Amino acid sequence: MSAKAVSELSGKEILYKYFESSGLLSAPYAFHVKAGEDFEKVANKYEWLSRDNKGVIKPDQLIKRRGKLGLVKIGTPSELKSWFETTGNSKVKVGQTEGRLHTFIVEPFCAHSEKDEMYIAIFSERSRDVIMFYEHGGVDIGDVEEKARTVSISVQLDNKAMTPTNEELDHLLGPVRDSQIVKQFVLELYQAYKDLNFTYLEINPFVLMNNQIHVLDLAAKLDETANFLCADKWKSRLTPYGGSNYVEFPAPFGRDLTSEEQYISDMDAKTGASLKLTILNRKGRVWTMVAGGGASVVFTDTVCDLGGASELANYGEYSGDPSESQTYEYAKTILSVMTEGAPRTDGKVLIIGGSIANFTNVAKTFGGIVRAFETFVSKLKEHKVTIFVRRGGPNYQEGLRRIKDAATKLELPIHVFGPETHMTAIVGAALGVKPMPTVPTAPQTTGQFLLSPERNTGGTERAPSSPAADSAPKENPLISTQKIPSSRGLFENDTKAIIWGQQAKAIQGMLDFDYVCRRSSPSVVASTYPFTGDNKQKYYFGQKEILIPAYKSMAKAFAMHPEVTAMITFASMRSVFETVLEALEFPQIKVIAIIAEGVPENQTRKLLKIAHDRGVTLIGPATVGGIKPGAFKIGNTGGMMDNILASKLYRPGSVAYVSRSGGMSNELNNVISQNTNGVYEGIAIGGDRYPGSTYTDHVIRYQNDENVKMIVLLGEVGGIEEYKIVDLLKQKKITKPLIAWCIGTCADHITSEVQFGHAGASANALGETAACKNAALRASGALVPESFDDLGNKIRQTYDTLVQKQIIVPQPEIPPPAVPMDYAWARELGLIRKPASFMTSICDERGEELNYAGVPITKVLESEMGIGGVLGLLWFQKRLPPHANKFIEICLMLTADHGPAVSGAHNTIVCARAGKDLISSLTSGLLTIGDRFGGALDGAARQFSEAFDQGWSANQFVSEMRKKGKHIMGIGHRVKSINNPDKRVEILKKFAMDKLEFAQETPIFEYALEVEKITTAKKPNLILNVDGAIAILFVDILRHSGMFTKQEAEETIEIGSLNGLFVLGRSIGFIGHYLDQSRLKQGLYRHPWDDISYIMPESNL
Repeated sequence: MSAKAVSELSGKEILYKYFESSGLLSAPYAFHVKAGEDFEKVANKYEWLSRDNKGVIKPDQLIKRRGKLGLVKIGTPSELKSWFETTGNSKVKVGQTEGRLHTFIVEPFCAHSEKDEMYIAIFSERSRDVIMFYEHGGVDIGDVEEKARTVSISVQLDNKAMTPTNEELDHLLGPVRDSQIVKQFVLELYQAYKDLNFTYLEINPFVLMNNQIHVLDLAAKLDETANFLCADKWKSRLTPYGGSNYVEFPAPFGRDLTSEEQYISDMDAKTGASLKLTILNRKGRVWTMVAGGGASVVFTDTVCDLGGASELANYGEYSGDPSESQTYEYAKTILSVMTEGAPRTDGKVLIIGGSIANFTNVAKTFGGIVRAFETFVSKLKEHKVTIFVRRGGPNYQEGLRRIKDAATKLELPIHVFGPETHMTAIVGAALGVKPMPTVPTAPQTTGQFLLSPERNTGGTERAPSSPAADSAPKENPLISTQKIPSSRGLFENDTKAIIWGQQAKAIQGMLDFDYVCRRSSPSVVASTYPFTGDNKQKYYFGQKEILIPAYKSMAKAFAMHPEVTAMITFASMRSVFETVLEALEFPQIKVIAIIAEGVPENQTRKLLKIAHDRGVTLIGPATVGGIKPGAFKIGNTGGMMDNILASKLYRPGSVAYVSRSGGMSNELNNVISQNTNGVYEGIAIGGDRYPGSTYTDHVIRYQNDENVKMIVLLGEVGGIEEYKIVDLLKQKKITKPLIAWCIGTCADHITSEVQFGHAGASANALGETAACKNAALRASGALVPESFDDLGNKIRQTYDTLVQKQIIVPQPEIPPPAVPMDYAWARELGLIRKPASFMTSICDERGEELNYAGVPITKVLESEMGIGGVLGLLWFQKRLPPHANKFIEICLMLTADHGPAVSGAHNTIVCARAGKDLISSLTSGLLTIGDRFGGALDGAARQFSEAFDQGWSANQFVSEMRKKGKHIMGIGHRVKSINNPDKRVEILKKFAMDKLEFAQETPIFEYALEVEKITTAKKPNLILNVDGAIAILFVDILRHSGMFTKQEAEETIEIGSLNGLFVLGRSIGFIGHYLDQSRLKQGLYRHPWDDISYIMPESNL
């Protein structure tokens, strides 16, 4: 929802901060006090109230006409306190909505008379802003629209140009036109309105006292999508009294957010997907979990239309390709509320629905839902929940298979349907008022669409879309007997487009569509993206590989491709305004599709103005785009190739449609293809309040296109655009059959304010309700079904009539050319397999989060296993015990460095001083590690293990090594001795011998200590050195910690893991030496001559 109401306190604070420098506004410090808080404790912070001045207290919960309802109290602090304690937490009814009073605004009372009160309001429309003013305000103002004077300011690209003239101001202010302060206030208030991205601002009343404006009561809405532009401007003033300085968007009155709603709202704020949840009736029997903004409204409508409104428990949606874990959390939240409390004797139903997705991976989202089923399986059975599922879109076959498997495995009653079933057919069955839809008898399989363009119906047969014509010649529908219009449409089969953004998947989808439509050349000729250099990118056109240029400069892209007439921009909400503004500078452009959601309304309106002036059609924002079968498609419109084939979008039909919703447009493709000869053109204008082009724009185009024989309009609650269609019908300017349905009829059954689906789907007046629109359309001659459930039948009846009248002459069906499937998607669908080039068993980055040996990285951090634990997971695939983790960390500390003189450190230093980079210098040092440097660990482990395993005594081991003339690895030190022990070894000994901490046996280490007694008796420096101690303790951990089998322990030593410990530890020191030399700025190293013995041949060779 873009236009979002703010609390009165936030609205005032935003204005106070904006007007701070001018001093035009009186700006007292008001505050909030909430039910249950100590009024005196909060109030005592504010000096104006502590001096026994009069104040005003009233609820700040988006309640209209509080004065009329007796919800405003003026009085002393004690009187305000008394009223607050009486009123707080009480329930009141406002209209049809009952709610609890919990948040109050308290501010100084401004003494004045009623004659001082004035009224001003500013609101935005598609092409203008309107300022309303009346010199009398207050609670008794009455019908302000009849009394107030207004001024309209047309939208302009430059905000400064959007200013009322002096004449307009004089007209607006009427009797108070001579007040310079009021005039200045109106001008500056309108400037604030624009700069702060208000969409509605009403001050009733305000008064002029002591040369300052006092704002007494305020209601306002901000364009929430402009947060990235205005976040700092929307902060309130920093005060000495504390409190939040962020703008507050309270829930509608009577709709206090539950903990579950707040949880989903918080999730929604942290993701690019859309997650919405409104709990209407916690004890309700009918629950929904619907994908898509438009589809969520349609399913809710159908529940209400079929008599289920009183049992409807929730409204919500998940869309925008949420991840599996996000879908799991969403589903889990709904199931937790659904299965709370005592079970009902009549059980509950859960409707999991959605339109045919354009790009959301259905299998991925259904994976999250199945996980939620597994979590709540016992509760679902206890509450006798029956589940109905209907879904289509990318990988839907695999998604439905997962649901079916879950039904079998968990023994849950789940009824599963795909896109061959009408979208809302499951609702009547779930409510028990209609029979269960028929289902295919054969199991659905993911790859069947490769064999036939028909939707997989599992052995069932769909009614043919056109009569059989065995004797008729098979001709290309693209060059059929249809009459070509005299004027070109938005898109034709030779339309060329440039794509803004790195959207390889969308581009390839467009090229595949081009190929299946038998276009002679690709529709995408170039892409542009300012953050990369000019290059060429590889794509497929059928089986042929082609190169499509990508340009850093948009100007260069258009200059190099003068034939381009369309641009599709995937720019984000932050950059799309500048992107489209630049594109509008090129006269060759005729159509721009804006995919981004969340574009600020002021920016959209400016783009509309420029586009209109230059004769450019905008589609969007917040759209998936549009499609002209057999000619052109925008981005991801139409979904995957299986849906394009099943809905026969590869060739033109006779039906044109327009809708807001992208998901619902795909559903219309499906419905129209099942009930007519197919779609001629379809446009999703986008869900924002101000779409770039309107229903009317496209319906008029369809009326004037000879190839369009019937029109489908899918409107929705909110706005008045559908009434323009009503007027055109009455004026006989639309004469073709128009099947129309406005979604959102459920709004009449829901008492509290709920934002349905899109930003524009909110009724602000009776005439904006879906029911009123449907009635008006029906009365003006449109063909309006009883509900969306009946839409397909109404389309079929109309089509059959046109066929009978020979207005539509069905053409023979020509199979489209086969389109190869991308390898990545075929593998995702499970259609192919290929031997992997690599195998790994320690790490997996493909899921929602990184896994180390099966342990999610969050759990690695939460368990505080440290670097030793991480090493255990990645090196040994084991969750080692704490003492083993600590031992590894001690080893890394002990082996980190041994001074600059050893070969590895020396090499690193020499390399660093030669000006080499860190990696080169580190590698130079590491390459010295081997049998002579660092190799003692492996050798000591091997020698001591073999001796211990053969049962040799310590004496026998020493004797055998002497006989073989071998040194005992891990024994001996150049400096340290029995009299001057190595502190590092002493630390290891103490750690290993403390059995409370080192909780395991250490037989080989104890054996080594016996060997040390013998060797030091011969020579004091033949002690167990640090390499030996580390190696032998490591072997003990492998053998006696209980984590490794004997075979695993031996293999771990053989593959060099001990050397790995030395390499890892010593890398720390080598890096330190590199950084030290760089910091000291040491020059190129040259070894001194006097440290080299030159031994040259005596004779002259």
